[in-house]
Amino acid sequence: MAQIGITVNGTHHRHDVEPRLLLVHYLRDVLGLTGTHVGCDTSQCGACTVHLDGEAVKACNVLAVQADGSDVTTIEGLAPASGLHPLQEGFWQEHGLQCGFCTPGMIMAAADLLKSNANPSEGEIRHGLEGNLCRCTGYHNIVKAVQYAAAKMSAGASVPALSSAEHPAVATTAR
Repeated sequence: MAQIGITVNGTHHRHDVEPRLLLVHYLRDVLGLTGTHVGCDTSQCGACTVHLDGEAVKACNVLAVQADGSDVTTIEGLAPASGLHPLQEGFWQEHGLQCGFCTPGMIMAAADLLKSNANPSEGEIRHGLEGNLCRCTGYHNIVKAVQYAAAKMSAGASVPALSSAEHPAVATTAR
């Protein structure tokens, strides 16, 4: 066993873990944060994308012990307390989700993209999300959702905010 200390969504956690425990399983099974999904366990689908020290990573490709001392943000920690993150709103408004399984990873990857490129083109969005797979939507509405969020984030609060109480399914989607 190895002891780790990780700050997840602003809360510090200390646990003894098996050295081979993946970060995705630590988040889901130890911390109960089921918004981060296990899709392929091979880093191919991106359903498990989280932010590790501010960078998007696939949590199925990181050991929990490798994240020791780090700051992790999951889909549950992305939104402000007052409502949904603009990307979560965008996925709702632009119908960027169907089954919802890929949605948390898509949103976390898109947040990383928008951090470095506040006004991406359609091609840049598609390139920025290429490590995340969706089996339902064909990506058209996902791209529209990211464009919605980019516009909202650059314009400030010009688009009315949806509260997570109104649409809680968008906050973490399918478990």
